[in-house]
Amino acid sequence: MVYSEDLADRVRATLGPRTPFDERKMFGGLAFLVGARMAVAVAGDDLMVRVGTDGLAAALARGAGPMEMGGRTMSGWVLVDGAQVADPDELDAWLTTGVEVARAEPPRTPR
Repeated sequence: MVYSEDLADRVRATLGPRTPFDERKMFGGLAFLVGARMAVAVAGDDLMVRVGTDGLAAALARGAGPMEMGGRTMSGWVLVDGAQVADPDELDAWLTTGVEVARAEPPRTPR
């Protein structure tokens, strides 16, 4: 899968000044890791966001859809349509959610 370079650049620009992160090509897209935990990923023109199981209902109410991979729904993850994150404030809000959930996990040692 080809991912949107424009969206990836916008994620970098939004995260960069406030959050140390790493990038890794994964699942045919580009993942952004915080504390060695995947927080968000650009998949095609859309944004995958880690919301955790406790944040799933709220994320769906905000307009995200369930994240499916290989015919399986991914628990604690949602897919946000690229049109929704075209607004910089919306992108920032989704990135904040993904980063907060990733940071709440115990830290991992990067590979």
